[in-house]
Order: sequence, then C-alpha cells, then structure tokens
Amino acid sequence: MLSNAKGVYIIAQTPFKENDDIDLESVDTLTDFYFSHGASGLTVLGVSGESNKLTFGESVQVANRFIRRAQGKPVIVGVSNPSIAQLDELTKRVMDDGASGVMIAPPNGLRTDQDILNYFEAVFKRIGDVPIVLQDFPFSTGVWMSVPVIAQLIERHPQIQVIKEEDIPSITKITRLRDLPGRRVAILTGNNAMFLPLELGRGIDGPMAGFSHPEMLSSVYNLYTAGKTDEAHKLYNCYLPLLSYENQSQWGVAVRKEVMRRRGALKHAGMRSPSPALDARAHAEIDMLLAHQQQALAALGN
Repeated sequence: MLSNAKGVYIIAQTPFKENDDIDLESVDTLTDFYFSHGASGLTVLGVSGESNKLTFGESVQVANRFIRRAQGKPVIVGVSNPSIAQLDELTKRVMDDGASGVMIAPPNGLRTDQDILNYFEAVFKRIGDVPIVLQDFPFSTGVWMSVPVIAQLIERHPQIQVIKEEDIPSITKITRLRDLPGRRVAILTGNNAMFLPLELGRGIDGPMAGFSHPEMLSSVYNLYTAGKTDEAHKLYNCYLPLLSYENQSQWGVAVRKEVMRRRGALKHAGMRSPSPALDARAHAEIDMLLAHQQQALAALGN
C-alpha cells in the first residue's frame, strides 16, 4: 500500500545517448545507483525526468525498464496528461508491467475548485482502482489546489494514497494537510528537497525529490526520524550549496545529470534536445561546489 510509503522516493532522471535516443543501459546503472544510496522507491517520468520529451512508446519502455531493474522495489510512474484517454492507456500499461502506482497532477486550465473535483471524478471513473499519488505542484501545472479541495478528493477517492506536496510555502500546507481528520494518506515532498529538514519537522513521510547525491536525502531522513534532528540539519547544510545550484529548473537538471555522470550513474549527461548546455564556466562552478561539499563533510567527520 502506498499509503504506508516512507523514506526516499527519488525522482529518477531519464538517461539519453548523445544522439538523443533512450539509454536503457544507463537506466539500469541509474536504478542501481539510487537504491545503493538509500532510496526506498523510485518515481519515474516526472517533470525533471523529461517526460514531456518522450513518445508514448518511449514512456512505456522507460517505465518498464526501471520497474524490471528495481526487482520488486516500489516504482511510481508519472502519467499526467491533459488527455484522460492517454493518461488511462499509459496507466494500464505501466500497472500491467508491475508499477506500484501512478502519479497524477491536474492539467493546466482548471480554474475553480469544481473544475478540479470534476476532472478527478472523470479520471477515477476511467482508470478505476489504481493507487494514486496526487501531485500538488502549482508552479508547474498552473493549478492551485486548496487544502479543503484536497481533503474532498481524499474523502471521495480511496485510490489517492499519497500527496506529493510541493506548493510554496510547503511547510504551512503540510501542517494543514497533516491536521486533516479522516483517512490518513502519506505525504511526500518535492521542490528539489530545498526544505527537507523543515518538512520532516512538519510530519512528512519522506522526500520525493531529485538530487545528484541521493545518500544525502536518505541520511537526513534516517537521522531525523531517529530523533537526531541537529545532526540531520548539519548534514543537510553540507550539501545545500550544490542542492541550490541544481534547483534551477531545466538548467538545474542538466547540472544534476552531469554530476551523476561524474559519479558513474549514467554514461551521458545530456538532456534530450532542445535542452540547456553547460559551458566551461558552469563546469568550473560544479568543480568548486563539489570541492566545498567534500570539505564541509570532512569537517563534519563524514
């Protein structure tokens, strides 16, 4: 049950070759990299996974490869699409392949609470009894879901087992969501883990974020949940400069993939074109940030 989800559900990157083809071999090494650094599960075909650049067939292929390589560990697949018919088709394919559930965000253009309620009523009527992560990411979708609307969706649709909360400010909304009466759902958070220790203090069940050093996400989570909150904050602070540097929309994804290429997680760092390119100055900044990160970790005794 995804409602019991805890720990790090890392947002997986989609690896590409230099000619823009999908790099399935790097899907394997990337999956191993994530789990070897403490991930509890994966979330694939998310916004930073460049899902909008894939064909339907490629989306199925990539999701299937991650699911197979995960060998029974949880994999959630992003299926958001303005077309409910296409959303339904991708959902059926990935669930048949062994996905643990799917993540859905409301499409741009929903303007009222009733629009949101009607949209998800139509979605669940179409896809049936599938475990759902409801993604609340207004910066990306342009749709703001209030806490009362989210509460109604949870009450009406037992398929919703997780809220991915990445509205801003996330911490105040997390508190209001966690205080809701009725059925408990898991709360995981994104926003590139920029507020992770504070969000853990507000009662989240873990991050659903991407970062080139997933061991930070898992270690901070483990320290915080073990009651070692001061240690969790200090460790987090060692990685914060690089984390902030990666938190620059699609350009930041290019940085993240380059760092993971250097760490052996994938062969080629490029995003599918059209995409941002890192110049020599950006590479020098990455060198500096990684060096400072190592110094900070060493000073902390890590």
